[in-house]
Amino acid sequence: MTDTYLTRAGYEKLSQELKALMKQKTQLSQDIGEAREKGDLKENAEYHSAKEKMGEVMGRIGVIQDKLQSAKIIDEIDIPKDTVAIGTTVCLTDSEGDTVEYALVGEDESDPAEGRISVQSPLGQGLLGRKSKETVEIQLPAGPRTFKILKVTRTS
Repeated sequence: MTDTYLTRAGYEKLSQELKALMKQKTQLSQDIGEAREKGDLKENAEYHSAKEKMGEVMGRIGVIQDKLQSAKIIDEIDIPKDTVAIGTTVCLTDSEGDTVEYALVGEDESDPAEGRISVQSPLGQGLLGRKSKETVEIQLPAGPRTFKILKVTRTS
């Protein structure tokens, strides 16, 4: 089982999703029971639909339970100062002079549009372990890009 890195907020979000899925599972169990009482199951669309949905819900419940069980809360990890790691925010400038800022998070919380990139992404992998003021060349899907790390701070 691999570790899942989450912020405290991400952990809470997954916990809430798990609670909602458990409620949905209970409702689906009732729906399946009611559909079963209606007779012939071969031609009972409600029954088959509820069974299919139950399979999806049970699969997602299993995934979330595994993630929560192996979760490491980023806030509790000792992060070296000025080193890019999960749980840090890095301010970069690229070769064209554009400045961007990204928080490095676990893959479950990744949202590039919100400035949160996964440490599993090509950019995240290329930045991990680097220090403030370093210039790095990172192989991205669109080709190699050069970045200068301006600042590394702990994500709050």
